[in-house]
Amino acid sequence: MDGAFQSPRGAAAVGQIDDLPAIEAGAVIAMRLACSPPDDPARRDFAALPGGRTAIEALEDLTRICASFGRRPLLHHALSCRCLGGDEACLAQMVAAALAGDRDDAMAFACLMARADMAPVIVAHAERAAVALARMAAAPAHYSGATRLH
Repeated sequence: MDGAFQSPRGAAAVGQIDDLPAIEAGAVIAMRLACSPPDDPARRDFAALPGGRTAIEALEDLTRICASFGRRPLLHHALSCRCLGGDEACLAQMVAAALAGDRDDAMAFACLMARADMAPVIVAHAERAAVALARMAAAPAHYSGATRLH
């Protein structure tokens, strides 16, 4: 090549986050937040939503396993980036498959991310995140976490 910057595998843009259905987009955002500092205001706001804290925790666990047993580092874009990286797309599809109950497909995606013997553990965390994100998607759009009496 002519010295042009090449994105590391896994971070190469393969699409736009805006093109994903809600659960898949939520999985990508939650994964980005799981990799952000605990005092990040965006992380705190997401965690306050129904299922938000559970989704972040599940994806923190998933990323820890990938860091220890992954085929290579799991890469992601910045929270504000609208690009969808290859690893993020894989994660989104795994979460969608887990939510749909398609464990075989979820396991196949997990095997792309880490050693095959760790795939069932990764899928368990993806299932936990998927249920939490489905809960978030089902919450009323005006949910603020506060109870209004009058």
